Formats: sequence, C-alpha cells, structure tokens
Amino acid sequence: MTQVAEAQALGLTAAELGRIIDLLGREPNSVELAVFSLLWSEHCAYKHSKKLLRKLPTEGDRVLMGPGENAGAVDAGDGLAVVFKVESHNHPSAVEPFQGAATGVGGILRDVFALGARPVAVLDSLRFGDISTPRTQYLLERVVSGIGAYGNSVGVPTVGGEICFERPYEQNCLVNAMCVGLARRERLIRSAAAGPGNVLVLLGALTGRDGIGGASVLASAELGEGEEDKRPTVQIGDPFEESRLIECCLELVGGELLTSLQDLGAAGLSSSTSEMAAKGEVGIDVDVSRVPLREPGMEPFEVMISESQERMLCVVEPARLAEVLAVCRRWEVRATPVGAVTDARRLRVFDGEELVGDMPVTALVDECPLYDLEPAEPADRLAAFAPPRARLAPGAGEQEALRAVLSSENVGSRRPVFEQYDCLVGSRTVRRPEQADAAVLRLALDELETDRGIAVSIDGNGRRVACDPYIGAAEAACECAANLACVGAEPLGLTNCLNFGNPEKPHVAWQLTRAVDGLAAACRALEVPVVGGNVSLYNEGPEGPIYPTPIVGMVGELPDVRRAGRSAFAPGDDRMVALVGPFAPSLLGSELARLEGRLEGRLEPFDLRRVREALDVVRAAVQAGSVESAHDVSDGGLAACVAECALAGGVGVTLDLEPLMRRAEVDGRTALFGEGPGGVVVSGARETLLELSSQAAAVGFLALGTVGGSAIAIAAGTATIGVSLEDAGSLFESALAERLS
Repeated sequence: MTQVAEAQALGLTAAELGRIIDLLGREPNSVELAVFSLLWSEHCAYKHSKKLLRKLPTEGDRVLMGPGENAGAVDAGDGLAVVFKVESHNHPSAVEPFQGAATGVGGILRDVFALGARPVAVLDSLRFGDISTPRTQYLLERVVSGIGAYGNSVGVPTVGGEICFERPYEQNCLVNAMCVGLARRERLIRSAAAGPGNVLVLLGALTGRDGIGGASVLASAELGEGEEDKRPTVQIGDPFEESRLIECCLELVGGELLTSLQDLGAAGLSSSTSEMAAKGEVGIDVDVSRVPLREPGMEPFEVMISESQERMLCVVEPARLAEVLAVCRRWEVRATPVGAVTDARRLRVFDGEELVGDMPVTALVDECPLYDLEPAEPADRLAAFAPPRARLAPGAGEQEALRAVLSSENVGSRRPVFEQYDCLVGSRTVRRPEQADAAVLRLALDELETDRGIAVSIDGNGRRVACDPYIGAAEAACECAANLACVGAEPLGLTNCLNFGNPEKPHVAWQLTRAVDGLAAACRALEVPVVGGNVSLYNEGPEGPIYPTPIVGMVGELPDVRRAGRSAFAPGDDRMVALVGPFAPSLLGSELARLEGRLEGRLEPFDLRRVREALDVVRAAVQAGSVESAHDVSDGGLAACVAECALAGGVGVTLDLEPLMRRAEVDGRTALFGEGPGGVVVSGARETLLELSSQAAAVGFLALGTVGGSAIAIAAGTATIGVSLEDAGSLFESALAERLS
C-alpha cells in the first residue's frame, strides 16, 4: 500500500498528506501518520466547522472557562462554579448501542471532573427512526439500557432529557449526553501542561485495542453497509472504574497535587498529550512501553490512538509524585508515570529507548487545514428526507387529532424510559422528570448547602430545523430558556451539540451555516454565552442524512429552590389559566403536521426580543410565587401543553381559545395544535393572575379559562375537543409503553 493510500484509509486526503510532509520536512512514519490522522480528523480538529463556531458569543460576566477547555464553567455564587458540557456518541451508538451510549456517558463525566468538578447530573438527548421498525426498537432498548447501566452504577443521577422519533434517524441515531458538575471556584484546574521536567502520569484503566480508530473511522465518515465490522472501534466502559477515578481525581485536585488534568477521549493519548502541550506552549515526551496494557503485543501506534475508557492524564511536579501515587493506591486507581513535560514544543513518542515518533505540537493542533464550506440553499429544502408516515386519515377532526397527539411517541409520557434511570442519587434533585420543564438541583457541595439552586434543560427539534435552519436553531435556544423560566431560573450559560450530515455537500453546508447563525442570534438576544460544545458531522448513510439537529443544553440559577416552578395545575377554587407571551401558533413543521404526513419547508419568523421579554416576566412571576404552574407550549401545541398540565395535577381544565384566535388571526385547529416559540401556560388564583395581567400586558397576556373538574375541554371557535382525565392519561401513558412492550 502506498503512503497516499494508507493516509486515505485513515481518513486523510492526498493534499492533507502533502501538508503533513511539508510540516515535518519528511514523510511521516506509521506512528506519526496514525497520530496525524486522528488529530486532523473532523471529530478532533473541527476542520469544517471551526470557522463557523467563531460566530457564537462566548463572553459573559459569569463565564469562568469557555470554549477550549474540557468543559465550560460559570460562576454560581457562594464560591461555587457550575461546570457543564454536551457531547455526542452517535456513530458508536449506531454500531453498538449499549456500549456506545454507556461510554458516551462515561466520556462526558470525565470532561466535567477533568476541571475538578464533581459530576452531579446527567441529561440525554436521543433521536431514533420510526418507532415501529425493529431496528429502532432495538437501538432504543439498548441505548437506554446503556445510559442507565453506566449512570446508575457510577452514582450520578440522570435528571432530564428528551427523546424523538423521526424517519431520517433510522440508520443514524443520535445519542447526545450532557453532564453538569459543581466545584469550588478556586479548585478549578485547567488542562494546559506546564513546567518542563514535570512528570506525565496516566491514571485509570488498562489500555487495550477497543476504540482504536473510533474518532476517525466512526465520527468523521458516513455509515454504510457492513457497519457491524466497525464494532471493534466502539469503546468498552466500566462505570465502577470510573467511580473510583472520579473520587481519586477530585482528591488530587482538592489537595493541589496536580499541575494540570486532561481526560483521554477521542484519539486517546494522541489528542490528550498534543492538546495539553499546545495549551501550555510546551512539549511532551511519552514512552508507550510504560503504558499498562490489557492486551499484550500492542504496537506503539495502537497505544497512542487507543480510546480505552476510564483513563486520565495529569502533570505532576516530581516532588509531589509520591503523594499522588499514594492517593491513587488508596482509591485503587492505577497510576503510571509515562513521560515528561519538555520545553521543545514537540510531541515525541518513545518505545523504551527507541524514538518512534517526533512531531511539532503546532503541526498537530494548530496547522490542521480549516475548510471553507460551500453552502447552497437547495430548491427544495426537504428533498433529501423521507416524508413522515401519516397516522391521521385525511379530514380527521380535532377530536381525532387530540387523541393522535396525546398518544404520539414524540409527545406522550417518557416514563418507560426515565424510570430506568436513577434521578435522585446524590440528594440534590428538587424537580425530577415530568414534574417541571427543567430539572432543578440544590447547590450543595461538601459542607456547603444552601436554598439556592440550578436548573438544567436540553432541547432541540431537527424537523423544525430542516424546515428552516435559522429559525429552528433559534427556537431551540428559546425553548431551553423557556424551560428555565418556567421553574424560575435565569440562564447562566449554554452548551451545544451540532448534529448534521456531510458538510462537504452544499445543502448540508447551508443547513449548518444557517443554524449557527440562528443559534448565535438567539444567544445574543437572550444574553446567554456559549461556553462549550461539540460538533458531530457525517451523520448520514445510503438513505440520506439525518435532520439537521442542533441540540442545546442550558444551565440557570434559582435564588430559592423552595419556589421552583412546577408544570402541574393545582386543584382549588377559582383557579385561572392564562397564556403569557407573544405566541403565534402555526401548523408548519408541527407534530400534528407530521402525524398527517406533511412537512413544509419553512417556519414562521418571530421576534427574539419579545420572546426574551416574555420569559423575563414568567421567571419573575415564578420566583415571586404569583403563579402556581408554568409550562411552555412545545410539541403538540397548546392542546398538548394544557393536557400535560392537567394530567400532572390530576385536575381538569376548561378553556376557550377565541382570544388567541383573534390575536394571532388563526383558525381553531391551528390555535389548538399550532407550534412556535414565546408561549407559556400559567395558572393560579384568579386575583393573583389578574394582577399579573397588567405586568404582562406588554409581552402578551390572554385569560383562557379555569382549572377544575375531571375532564379537559377546549373550545376554539367551531372546533371543540373534550376528553376525560382518565382517557387522556391512558393515551398519554401508552405512547411509548405500548410500542416498546
């Protein structure tokens, strides 16, 4: 095999190989070529997206660490920092769903405790194909099992998330995991290596051949036939090893025994050593013969690119090495000196006394070619996607539509999924799944415990982004902000995972460009900085790409968790229901349109400023106790939103949507099932809500009806719907349970 052919087999182009030869001044050997292939892969180098990501706002008064570190960190007050990030494990999960999802959780945990933060919560965002197919049911069962097995075993609660089923995800499921951690501000640690002569210590599990090539083989290429052959590139996880590693690393950081700390994720030792050296403007020597192996006979290049899990790399002053090793022995964590920091600004790989690789750090990290996308809006935005499978007969009335929406796998209860997760371990959880729009956690770390808290949410809607990438991506950020507002939380920072198809195709490049523009505009309007994230491209196969799916995770602060909002209507006399915000419903891109087998290539534009102002009003009302419930209008429209509130509270509701129809100039069906940002359904004592109406008049306030009875009854002009709580609950609870039985 020629070197060009070898490079192409590793994911490099002939031009990229030529650039490597120029940077080295010679042809790379097998070790160097393997290292370059991973460091220059899409997964590690972001070579098709880095220029775009510069558009996102990253500065803020509360930002402690932004993009470039293992995770982002924001100031939570009381001397605490909130550390968080979302990452994808899509391609591994499509190939081996249990281990792919499990190691996705393990990897995002390491990103967080690599900063010295204790992981306190996990959220997941999942996308699968048509729920009726055997492949989707298999992937769903195994992915959920993998998340539960790892998170439950390691002792970090899974407190929230979302799940969606759409035909374009049939071959490429999406598994995005978000982790949130807490740390003392002064104990945050960075990954930059420092101090020539300091020791490089490898912590954690043995190194094996699992995961070799995972970053380049799986995350930088489309999946196609024979994907089962790629199973060896999927990592194998051990949550009990990770649990010990967490405690060990936190003690090392707390004792100020480390100079820097980095997790071993994609590309293993290759990326961790290179990135640590680049950030610290130093060099690193690593001896692969010292690396403890699970499998004998591994070649040097295999040791360097192995993605075996539960491993961390730290830099230690020689005088502190004995203390570090003693802490590791106490936690039964393997600790092995494998190299040293140098002042040469080169990554040198030794196999004992033999030098087997010698590369400039800048060439590995800073000199990767960055590509300009060639976006072109397609004549038909949705031509690449299979149309939705119709569930509703043509001409079906509003009553049939309500039943279809409530029993939709994209709207109904997620109980069969989240009950497999432990959401309470750690004793910080205040609002758990289906109690509120966002998870709420008490700020508690070590001996500090206050009534202050944080709220976390993760969201996105690929179908709507496919209809209009700019508006759909902006809506995702607004949806997360609305979820936080409904529990009374103010946003502190945002993380994102951009899941798209092949960026070398003009229509995908257009989707990605427009989505980043929309996300950036929303973040500026909401004044929420982006502190980190992930890009997952090439999510497509022979049948086409996934929906363009930017996933947004957001963290906010609550002054008092005892006042955290709920979504459930509260029973009682003279309870009123109102709609707050500039909500203008539309059936374009809606769940009802999907159930009818329709998908239109546009969305209605909206005013980001007005949405921001409405959320400010809702947040203040929740914090003041002026409302007893708050729930934003999302999938399934106002009818689904109200039904969820009624079912959560075990009490009926009677509404008339005529005021909304007049204001938005829409018909009854659209008022019932239309979607769009900027609408929050609130309830409370009539007198209190009437007082709120004057405060909310400028952002939109419509009195819609009352709480009470044992049925959900909604009038919308000539369209009326009604269902008993018992019947609605049966439909809602069966949405996933029946299909997964």
